Amino acid sequence: MVAFIKQEALEKAREISIKADEEFAIEKSKLVRTETLAIDTQYERKFKQAELSQQIARSNVTNKTRLKVLAARQQLLDDIFDKACGKLADISKDEGRYEDILKNLVLECVYALDEGKVSLRVREKDVEVVKRAVEKAKGEYKGELLVEIEEGNWLPAEGHGGIYMISGSGKISINNTLEERLTLLEAEALPAVRASVFGQNPNRKFYD
Repeated sequence: MVAFIKQEALEKAREISIKADEEFAIEKSKLVRTETLAIDTQYERKFKQAELSQQIARSNVTNKTRLKVLAARQQLLDDIFDKACGKLADISKDEGRYEDILKNLVLECVYALDEGKVSLRVREKDVEVVKRAVEKAKGEYKGELLVEIEEGNWLPAEGHGGIYMISGSGKISINNTLEERLTLLEAEALPAVRASVFGQNPNRKFYD
């Protein structure tokens, strides 16, 4: 009887142990699966964060490089027009050429204003050459032309020359100084200069 009871107890204990092992294995599998999913999720999140950080860093580097290139290009363009501005002083040194330029500037302004009576502001040292240019302009202008030089109201002596014309009514004026002409030329010629120096922009879709 004792042996039977002992045998039954051993079998029962073995069943309990087997069941416990099975439950442990199941629970262990659940825990491993849960932790594995948690680790995978965490890893995926960190990977995406790292990938995003890398993209941001790469984008920042690209933008900084692009800005440096644009700044360098703009500096080069500025230097080109600064050198052009520096050469404006040479124009008035050739008096014959300067006189013809002044004549054309006068005619351009007169035709734009479409008035027979106008006044001019010029550099004080240009008075004589302007007077000769005005006489030439009168010879080419179709119609009567009265031009008065505003003595005492001079353009800056440090300027590079040209004229500033005011209509007879005093309501309309045209700045036709050499500096202003260069400024207008810079705005108009900048796209062509940029294309000439750096080549055509492949991303540009519209051209004026």
